[in-house]
Amino acid sequence: MAALTLLTVIELLVFLDTSVVNVALPSIGRGLGLSVAGLAWVAGAYQLTFGGFQLVGGRAADLLGRRRMFVTGLAVFTAASLLAGAARWAWLLLAARALQGVGAAVVVPAEISLLAVTFTEPKAYARAFGIWSAMGAAGAAIGTSLGGILTQALGWQSIFLVNLPIGAAALLLSGRLLPADEPGRRWRGLDLPGVLTGTSALLLIVYAITTAADRGLDLVSLATGVTGLFLGAVFLRVEARTATPVLALGLLRVRNVTGSALANFVIGVAHVPAFFLLALYLQQVLGYSPTASGFAVLPVAAGGLVLARTVLPRALAHHGPRTVLAAGLTLLAVALAGFARLPLHGSYLWDVLPFGLVLAAALPASFAGSTIPAVKAVPAADTGIASGIVQTAQRVGSALGATGATAVVSAWTAHHAGPHLTVYATGLRVAFAAAAGVALLGVALTFALIRTADPARPAESPTEPSPAHH
Repeated sequence: MAALTLLTVIELLVFLDTSVVNVALPSIGRGLGLSVAGLAWVAGAYQLTFGGFQLVGGRAADLLGRRRMFVTGLAVFTAASLLAGAARWAWLLLAARALQGVGAAVVVPAEISLLAVTFTEPKAYARAFGIWSAMGAAGAAIGTSLGGILTQALGWQSIFLVNLPIGAAALLLSGRLLPADEPGRRWRGLDLPGVLTGTSALLLIVYAITTAADRGLDLVSLATGVTGLFLGAVFLRVEARTATPVLALGLLRVRNVTGSALANFVIGVAHVPAFFLLALYLQQVLGYSPTASGFAVLPVAAGGLVLARTVLPRALAHHGPRTVLAAGLTLLAVALAGFARLPLHGSYLWDVLPFGLVLAAALPASFAGSTIPAVKAVPAADTGIASGIVQTAQRVGSALGATGATAVVSAWTAHHAGPHLTVYATGLRVAFAAAAGVALLGVALTFALIRTADPARPAESPTEPSPAHH
């Protein structure tokens, strides 16, 4: 239980940092003289490296040891948090945020791998992944509220410095609470071309998607995206030929790995608009302050945590992750469809909260149900890279979801006449409806691509190179 608490608290911490800066951005801008574009990268730098380095982080966990890489990633994340909190220059804050993302990208695959190999009894496994999934979902919701409180009370630096005592305590406890790595683990030759091409491809693709949300599909974002896709193709060719790949292509032939990755991509595309668009509705349409809108989504975090400790483990144990994933995506579609009916002069209690509670049930079920099939479908030695694949897919989907939601709202307001607030609210509803459609597509993909997880792990690794490659 102590190991589970440690791992899930760190899960909450790294996902909290995806949103904790949002309310603090005006204060950061005044303090460091950052422009609006610069402030966008205070949030974007973390998301960019968090998405771009997870494949390498996952493979490192398999080859160098899960606990070792969890501790390494957490040390990087904690040190970068100190740098961010102490930053007196804009460039240092942006560099620290990027370094935080690298640390998080190493932590998360190692953390998932540790959960998968530590909690092997079916009920304990279901409970562990249920709580883990709720903590990730809660992190993003809590971050907005906590960011407002800390910024107002202690200054913007505190939103980063709050990570220090938690990170330091976790580092001290990791050696005592987490299982030791198997002896003799080592990096069997660094696939440097694969590391460089794969990481560069992911960074460029996420960068292109993120910048397109701010300024549209201009020449820079288009060229960056095309270059990223080209490097992705080069990466796959490199991995097919090397004896020690970062991503053995045999993993992509494992049906539950590819199915989980696609499901995670869809979840990323669909669930980010739920928070992003809801914040816009509460602030721009109902007139809430940023802090008040942050508190308005706290029931999503609280409800998710309660359900993850009660209903979700039993559902996973009795019905399996595929059914739970389909149910989670269905509930996500229901919540988004409910938000697509938000009126111009809506009530938080009657129009927002009920579907927020549906969202609270949807997210932990979706996160757990989309991750378990992949990590159960591979040997224990490959759980790190399997989790890296599915988490990378979700990060890319999240970037695309935010961009798509922004594009829908902008296009609607630009091409429809009428009172601005009325047109804007309608644009938000259209974007919510589009996200609901994506979630429903995810239900169909779940049943088409993911098989019921076999309780027995495969003994042989699809990542082992064939003799022809030696």
